[in-house]
Amino acid sequence: MEDGKIVLVMGVIGADVHAVGNKILNYVFEQSGFKVVNLGVMVSQKEFVDAAIEANADCIVVSSLYGHGEIDCDGLRDKCNEAGLNKIKLYVGGNLVVGKQDLEAVKKKFLDMGYDRVFGSKEDLDLVVSQIKSDFQ
Repeated sequence: MEDGKIVLVMGVIGADVHAVGNKILNYVFEQSGFKVVNLGVMVSQKEFVDAAIEANADCIVVSSLYGHGEIDCDGLRDKCNEAGLNKIKLYVGGNLVVGKQDLEAVKKKFLDMGYDRVFGSKEDLDLVVSQIKSDFQ
């Protein structure tokens, strides 16, 4: 934490170019008191890890809206661990898989990949903020 603020690195992973949701999340996180490092869209796993190291981040928030999150997000926990970020919190949210799939099954997939929390595309952003904050109390 920096100046009592949770340092959060965020971005849209993979070949996803959905920028509007990214800007909304950025605004909500900043207004909620986080120190935000926003990498924008089309962010690689390596870029997330490098930015987290540089910012001394407490968490990484990955969003994916084009349905390929299951592919793009797999392995990020391992890359974080390899870089010495064993304690960093990983959050992921959005439209994470192709087609209509049960949200609980999708959440389980991402939790099994090493994410700490998984948020669906229709999550209340106030709830997202409060859950992330609760992880640092």
